[in-house]
Amino acid sequence: MLDICCIGHITLDKVVTPRAVMHMAGGTAFYFSHAMRHMDVKYGLVTALAKTEMQSVTDLRELGIEVKALDSKHTVYFENIYEENQDNRTQRVLQKADAFSVADLADTEAVIFHLGPLLADDIPTELIKNLFGRGNVSCDAQGYLREVIEKGVHAIDWADKKEALQYIDVLKVNEHELEVLTGIADIREGAKVLAEWGVKEVVVTLGSMGSVILYDSEFYEIPAYKPTEVVDATGCGDTYMAGYLYRRIKGDAVPDAGKFASAMAGLKIEKAGPFTGTAEEVREMMKR
Repeated sequence: MLDICCIGHITLDKVVTPRAVMHMAGGTAFYFSHAMRHMDVKYGLVTALAKTEMQSVTDLRELGIEVKALDSKHTVYFENIYEENQDNRTQRVLQKADAFSVADLADTEAVIFHLGPLLADDIPTELIKNLFGRGNVSCDAQGYLREVIEKGVHAIDWADKKEALQYIDVLKVNEHELEVLTGIADIREGAKVLAEWGVKEVVVTLGSMGSVILYDSEFYEIPAYKPTEVVDATGCGDTYMAGYLYRRIKGDAVPDAGKFASAMAGLKIEKAGPFTGTAEEVREMMKR
């Protein structure tokens, strides 16, 4: 039995910033797994990728991360282009991987399943329902709001949202995703609608402005922890959720887990690539 299991595709990522062009593995599965690596919980990843990219899985296993790798015809290939303000990103999808199924997760048990879909059809509602019957379900909404048209990524509404959100305990959205889902620009009002649809903990990340969490009819405003330098924002949301779920499963109250998560994301942005730090380093960041 795992404490936390992440389900999502490892991707091939091309990251273009004003300073450099980088090629690396990516996706929620990749960034979340790295962020969990030094945390004292039993963690595992379920991913799907082409045999040609299996080195990404080997690399994670060599770091001590438990990985179940499913065969896929293709590996997801993303191109992320960032402006000087790293809150702004243009994205293209050059290839897609196979979706996950109930059968793929039949022998995986966890206290928390964290879903990291990258595209709308990665993780079907049938699988969300199945996992909800077996543990707590956490989900990053971003993939459900992405449609690929001629390699361009376009914002869409989550077609199955009213059905699916009843089976999601923790939902992470940013302010743009919140508005797409609810049609409401006001963060608190939008979060209330998601709670009405069944989400127990609504986590709204606001980039450099921190985050807001709605839990049990109460709002918690979480400050951003300012990095010494903004180097690479890719994977910050995934790092935040790794920190948040880690502290929640350890028994932290929502605001404390949120602050830990925010500090972890602040540390991650100081370096290119995934978070590689420890819980102790996050606590030092919180003292800054």
